[in-house]
Amino acid sequence: MSSNNNNNLTTSWGAPVGDNQNSMTAGDRGPTLLQDVHLLEKLAHFNRERVPERVVHAKGAGAHGYFEVTQDLTQYTKADFLSEVGKRTPLFIRFSTVAGELGSADTVRDPRGFAVKFYTEEGNYDLVGNNTPVFFVRDAIKFPDFIHTQKRDPQTHLKNPNAVWDFWSLSPESLHQVTILMSDRGIPATLRHMHGFGSHTFKWVNAEGNAVWVKYHFKTEQGIKNLAPDLAAKIAGENPDFHTEDLFNAIDKGDFPAWKLYVQIMPIEDANTYRFDPFDVTKVWSQKDYPLIEVGRMVLDRNPENYFAEVEQVTFSPGSFVPGIEASPDKLLQGRLFAYGDAHRHRVGPNHNSLPINRPKVEVKNYQRDGGMALGNNGGSGAYYEPNSLGGPKEAPQYKTSPFEVSGNADSVSYNSDDHYTQPGNLYRLMSEEERTRLVQNIVGAMTPVENNDIKLRQIVHFYKADSELGQRVASGLGLSVPGGL
Repeated sequence: MSSNNNNNLTTSWGAPVGDNQNSMTAGDRGPTLLQDVHLLEKLAHFNRERVPERVVHAKGAGAHGYFEVTQDLTQYTKADFLSEVGKRTPLFIRFSTVAGELGSADTVRDPRGFAVKFYTEEGNYDLVGNNTPVFFVRDAIKFPDFIHTQKRDPQTHLKNPNAVWDFWSLSPESLHQVTILMSDRGIPATLRHMHGFGSHTFKWVNAEGNAVWVKYHFKTEQGIKNLAPDLAAKIAGENPDFHTEDLFNAIDKGDFPAWKLYVQIMPIEDANTYRFDPFDVTKVWSQKDYPLIEVGRMVLDRNPENYFAEVEQVTFSPGSFVPGIEASPDKLLQGRLFAYGDAHRHRVGPNHNSLPINRPKVEVKNYQRDGGMALGNNGGSGAYYEPNSLGGPKEAPQYKTSPFEVSGNADSVSYNSDDHYTQPGNLYRLMSEEERTRLVQNIVGAMTPVENNDIKLRQIVHFYKADSELGQRVASGLGLSVPGGL
């Protein structure tokens, strides 16, 4: 009798399983027989159920939703999903902490990843940012070293504040992000009560080929809410999955979180004269110079059906562009264009974009073949090289990336601005006295375990250069004095 139309348990190759409670043995006591192929397959699959966790952003939560255009910005970009007011595009978002492992607590002081995959009619567009507008480093060559400081010491297997502050004190460009991280916003109350940012500068190109520079800002409609450190620590011990649970429950009961998307637009030529390098991801653009322009609204209205299939296997890359959106010369972005896709090819497999959560809504046509998990018919008997005379897909010149001017020598150089202090100093001076006090307390608490006073003094100098009061208060809290000569 056919088993196709019933609810029989089957093996991965579709054969019905007769006994899923008892392994096959030689006699009642065994030993177990190697011929029990169902047992072997079950154990072998179990051993492989966990793909390697992400090196960064390992702990995350996700949801499905949609993006709806509310303002016509076709004068700036030809991106199809932004082409008309009212147009809706399905999306998937993943929120995450940066430094912790897959089982770490949600309510730690850490930036939050804010990655959005738009399933557009011209392919997937990934906007892979954080809940902060800046980052710790501005060149991809420093990123592995920075992340090493956030991970565990290779000898003790413990988090190492000496490494954290040693790196930061020797990398003054990190001061702006450190100041944000140590502020109230370093521990959001929930994933729903925080902003999101593309962080990098990107390029928008319109139908006429005219380009502008752009930065993305997602503003939460739920309002900003943060956790006090003592409450965050209490929750971390009692419910380490607090943020994950909150997001799931809110959507499950119909309290759909939403964000308004805004952009800042900079004319191409302004990049040469603006007072900060607009491609330096440790800096922000003044909203007085480049005001926020509304684009649309993002709503999360559906929870994943399966965490592993969707949240764990979803892959994002800043290099997943669509026509009308392109890269800028941002040095950190340039490195991420390679690193993210390469991480997914290692972690999930070379055909990660074929998985349902990553698969574009449009048909994929290319000459990439084979590799692990080559789903579908692997290109069938069609052409497998290009150019060909067999009617295979061809490039479309109208979608070529727009040019931008470059000049100078091929060399390893830094950004031409070493002003790492004006913007974090301005941020401190914008805070209320209560916010300043909490900032200093958080910094002092984080630096107190550092064993080397030279590291502490080096970092104090950075805080002092940003704002003398800030430097003095941090030094006093650590029982030290601001080094002379400042």
